[in-house]
Amino acid sequence: MTRLFEDPDRFSEDQLRGFAAACPEHVTVVPGGVVRTRPQDPGRVAVVVGGGSGHYPAFSGLVGEGLAAGAVVGNIFTSPSARQAESVARAADTGGGVLFSFGNYAGDRMNFGMAQARLRDAGIDTRTVLVTDDVASAPAERRHERRGIAGDFTVFKVAGAAAEEGLDLDGVEAAARHANERTYSFGIAFGGCTMPGADTPLFTVPEGKMAIGLGIHGEPGVRDADMADAPAIARTLVAPLLAERPAGAGPRVAAILNGLGATKYEELFLLWGHVADALAEAGLTVVRPEVGELVTSLDMAACSLTLMWLDDDLERRWCAFADTPGFSRLPLPETPDRPHARPEAIPKAPVTRGDAESCAAAAGTLAALRALRAALHEAAAELGRVDAVAGDGDHGRGMTKGIDAAVRAAEEAHANRAGARSLLSAAADAWADEAGGTSGVLWGVALRALAQELGDTGRADGVRAAAGARAALDAVSSLGVAISANKVRGVRAVTAHDSFSVERAVLSNNAQVLTMGQRVIGLELARRLAREWLGYRFDASSPSGEKVAVLDAYDTGADAGPEDGTAPEDGTAPGC
Repeated sequence: MTRLFEDPDRFSEDQLRGFAAACPEHVTVVPGGVVRTRPQDPGRVAVVVGGGSGHYPAFSGLVGEGLAAGAVVGNIFTSPSARQAESVARAADTGGGVLFSFGNYAGDRMNFGMAQARLRDAGIDTRTVLVTDDVASAPAERRHERRGIAGDFTVFKVAGAAAEEGLDLDGVEAAARHANERTYSFGIAFGGCTMPGADTPLFTVPEGKMAIGLGIHGEPGVRDADMADAPAIARTLVAPLLAERPAGAGPRVAAILNGLGATKYEELFLLWGHVADALAEAGLTVVRPEVGELVTSLDMAACSLTLMWLDDDLERRWCAFADTPGFSRLPLPETPDRPHARPEAIPKAPVTRGDAESCAAAAGTLAALRALRAALHEAAAELGRVDAVAGDGDHGRGMTKGIDAAVRAAEEAHANRAGARSLLSAAADAWADEAGGTSGVLWGVALRALAQELGDTGRADGVRAAAGARAALDAVSSLGVAISANKVRGVRAVTAHDSFSVERAVLSNNAQVLTMGQRVIGLELARRLAREWLGYRFDASSPSGEKVAVLDAYDTGADAGPEDGTAPEDGTAPGC
């Protein structure tokens, strides 16, 4: 949903004013849109792009050196008027003529067409190149009916580079038409977009489905399909583009994996890995791929893939320098004379073969880890809910990833007849490395400390187990201000060894129990910290107040009262 606006009816004008204020070195507002702040050299062809608002970086974000000389900006998803197009073209023209380029939509064709007629009547030579890249919108034999979507960008980029090379209007027009003929796009939507001031999206995608062949204004796709994983989506995007490969095209392509607003960069990078694999399997070489948002649709959850089949001219212009608010193309860094030395892989900890008694303990440890794995997977949803309250606990998914890795490492160590210490150490390291986050390091440190007490020889008896449990507690507590008793209803105990930690434990976290390490803190410091502790009261107005309130509600439950051991309501610190 688009939430930030003053007057929904003036969203386009207001956003354009703010955009120009943010990028004064690149663009200047003129009636109807924006032009370059620094005009082109006299006699240079002015490439003017445009369409409705809601597609940033298209269209205004593509004005600058190496790309457009100006952008005509209409209302959201609405063609700009002929007057707007004429105004921007006049402001951008430096005597070399104007090339209009935009997606193939009826309103744009009519309004830019009228502007072109007016400009020609005024003696300004003006041409138009429509972008028709969307393979889902019409069959190949009716290419002229296809919509323009993210392929707008490749056509604009080539046209802008041709103008920068100094080609005349005939040459720039020919370059843009050639780019369009070699450009094909295909998209998938997962959810619709919402106009400013609207309560519902322009369109919806059924739950568990994806719309194949989207349009960037909510035009329906060709069909709905069951939601798929990233490898399958990559194949769905690539296949129709390979089927449209132009006759005589070589193996080199420009590629854009475009997000339309709500499909964010990490998802796009993940998907690109699978797309790149599919293109490589097809024998294609991708030149300077672009992964990100270039032609969006407000907050639409969708993505599209664009391929432009390259020849020498197209590749040169695709790779040419550009500097705009929404896109930059810098020269590739020079290839070093010798490859960068890669660090060697971190070696695994050595596995010590245990004697018979330790191997038996190792088998029991492995069984315990497998039982823990089952319990954590069963409780994953609840652990995730706890993490949403606590924040940065990395419960749920982090723990299940960690225990899965720990069990795999333990099974490998057990197959090599590892003793109890070596097996549990391997499991601890695997858990910490795979899970990451707070829970990963806590589990890793705790299990590794426990492992050291078990040894690789002899029986792992109760004495060793107790010593291991104490070592695990000390190891976890040594990492910082750890709430070490928060698994007991109503109790938040903190380990603190300095004044600041004591203060924040009460004022920010409403901890009620202070613990200190006997072997790491002196008696006089312990007495001073205890006096400070008893003088503090929880500050419910602190930034942590809301978090603590949620923790209290979760901790006590609906039927819990003060008699069950919950925190006193007055925020006192009752003991240490």
